[in-house]
Amino acid sequence: MGNKEKAKERREKRLQEIRLQMTIPYSDHQRWWSKETVAVVTGGNRGIGFEICRQLAVHGLTVILTSRDSSAGIESIQSLQEGGLSVVYHQLDVTDHSSINQFVQWLRENYGGLDILVNNAGVNFNLGSDNSVENAHKVIETNYYGIKHTIEAIIPLMKPSLAGARIVNVSSRLGRLNGRRNRISNVALREELNDVESLSDELIDRALSTFLQQVEDGTWTTSGWPQVYTDYSVSKLAVNAYTRLMARKLSERPEGQKIYINSYCPGWVKTALTGYAGNNTVEEGADTGVWLALLSVQTFMGKFFAERREINF
Repeated sequence: MGNKEKAKERREKRLQEIRLQMTIPYSDHQRWWSKETVAVVTGGNRGIGFEICRQLAVHGLTVILTSRDSSAGIESIQSLQEGGLSVVYHQLDVTDHSSINQFVQWLRENYGGLDILVNNAGVNFNLGSDNSVENAHKVIETNYYGIKHTIEAIIPLMKPSLAGARIVNVSSRLGRLNGRRNRISNVALREELNDVESLSDELIDRALSTFLQQVEDGTWTTSGWPQVYTDYSVSKLAVNAYTRLMARKLSERPEGQKIYINSYCPGWVKTALTGYAGNNTVEEGADTGVWLALLSVQTFMGKFFAERREINF
């Protein structure tokens, strides 16, 4: 059996374990949440985001499903509400500062804040063997800066509690610094981004600015960037770095005011983002994100997960 076959076998075995875990209900002592617990999910009108909304609502939380397109979002919550789930809708375009501010104001006025934020909104314009960077600016603006600006605006609204508030960033293994494949080959930049103590907003911004400039002048192909879905991979590399940076910034908050932030890779999921060419179902893709959001004893901070296991950045 070759390496690919062995890897496929291991992945399928792990997915079987996850499917079994998904059938096990939370016990009463694990359920730190109630119907008053508010979870906000960005990009929730379809795919993984919609499934995360559904699973959180099934577990009894109040879920706020957001999306850029109002008509798509309203249509999405109707099917959930018809099933008796506590899901409400509000428009949110994570690339629009005014939209973020309006949402934050509405959230404060109607719910007083939130307990869980799942940053799922994202875009990808490459399918199959495509690797165009024609939409690189939009990919970086949505996938990275959308998450960054949303977190910055919403953190003041995260409710204090003994369980701690939670932020879950949907990311990808394609953005791993130290993966065997698709990592950046610029060793100096990789070492800078790998050093959590020296990580800064400025460092991440500078790396992205350099990438986008090289996209403009056509030198990106020889500058050591990931070679698969390059713009998407770079955006998720930035998300992972920012997750670790924010974990450091939030780590000194006192008990009762903790905010736990982590990222996870849902895998290659059968959604519009992958052209429905993935291996995993949306239920499997959403599972680790929901698991991170609902952990009864949350100790993870600035970590990266896949299939309910911590993996390396």
